[in-house]
Amino acid sequence: MKTFEWMLNKYAELVVRVGVNVQVGQVLIVHAPIETAELTRLIVAKAYEAGAKFVIVEWDDDAVTRARYEKASDDSFDYYPQWLADSMVRFAEEGGAILHIKVPNPDLFQGIDSSKVSVAVKSAAIARKEYSSYTRNSKISWSLIKAPTVAWANKVFADLPEERRVDAMWEAIFAMVRVNQEDPIAAWREHIQHLKTRQDLLNAKRYKSLHYRAPGTDLRVELPEGHIWRGGGGENDKGIYFVANMPTEEVYSMPHRTGVNGTVRSTFPLNLNGRLVEGITFTFKGGKVVAYDAESGREHLTSLLETDEGASYLGELALLPHDSPISNLNRVFYNTGIDENASCHFALGSAYPVNLEGGTKLTGDELLERGANVSLTHVDFMIGCATLDIDGELPDGSIEAVFRQGNWAY
Repeated sequence: MKTFEWMLNKYAELVVRVGVNVQVGQVLIVHAPIETAELTRLIVAKAYEAGAKFVIVEWDDDAVTRARYEKASDDSFDYYPQWLADSMVRFAEEGGAILHIKVPNPDLFQGIDSSKVSVAVKSAAIARKEYSSYTRNSKISWSLIKAPTVAWANKVFADLPEERRVDAMWEAIFAMVRVNQEDPIAAWREHIQHLKTRQDLLNAKRYKSLHYRAPGTDLRVELPEGHIWRGGGGENDKGIYFVANMPTEEVYSMPHRTGVNGTVRSTFPLNLNGRLVEGITFTFKGGKVVAYDAESGREHLTSLLETDEGASYLGELALLPHDSPISNLNRVFYNTGIDENASCHFALGSAYPVNLEGGTKLTGDELLERGANVSLTHVDFMIGCATLDIDGELPDGSIEAVFRQGNWAY
């Protein structure tokens, strides 16, 4: 029987060797909640074992984060230290790698003025725009992983006794990232190959458009010429393979910026920077959101869509079956990095240039000309369900089934 210590050790090894794929002589930054100290320390040790030259840990603390929004002056939220953003650019220029233990608290900003959060998020995005281009274009290795915190476990496993919740979250995470298997690294190599087979099939199809139909959803999405489907992971500028999100079950590409028409309804709550939005409906015309609503948290959507012009257009579409490992857990995790891997989804905001032939070499204006969206933001929302049907339009104009009843039709 595998012990918790065995699986935690294997998890740290997996994220270092496969996720961010630390190289000899490389500098690694780890962003981690202070509650994940045990895992973080193991990751640091594994990174040095892999040959890292220097590892920096930047601790996150919800109490510290919330204190700013409770105590700081109202006119301070548009400030983000440019020197800090510039240091990240220098870090990327020198070929560093970055690992985030990404665990947003779904209730962190309950009772906080939504405008403060929106201004702070936008200001950070503007200041970090140059650095973001390094991750958006896969110029450096980066990875997002998950680990339990008490607040998150209490939200997701509220139906369990309090003393069982964090353990239940660990069990779920270990299953999602295949650490409960005998050889997690070998299991991931097999999984990545499976996703590559699916992406290669979709790339051979060269679909002109996809038509989504489900309760509350009737949406046509054109794909730009030269679009590329990707899945699993990819190579950075130096040819080093990394996996940007663990877990990952998706194959994804980009829609044509102005080629989205119809209505789509979300099927999962959205944790939007620590604020929950539920029951979302978007209506698109010529690619742009022209109407929207939500059962709760609509004001947070308003703030998102006002980030910039590109925030009202789609930048990503992703396909994965309803009958899949995370979906079959039958639980909402209030964490986009997990929930997006339980459901077909879209993302408002910036497209990934890697999803377009030659895209990483294009300027923002050139990406727009090719049909890719450009924005300061990128926010995924889930639309998959057991009744989702998708049809694909082939280059000759014929139509074929892509999804039926939530799963692949072929």
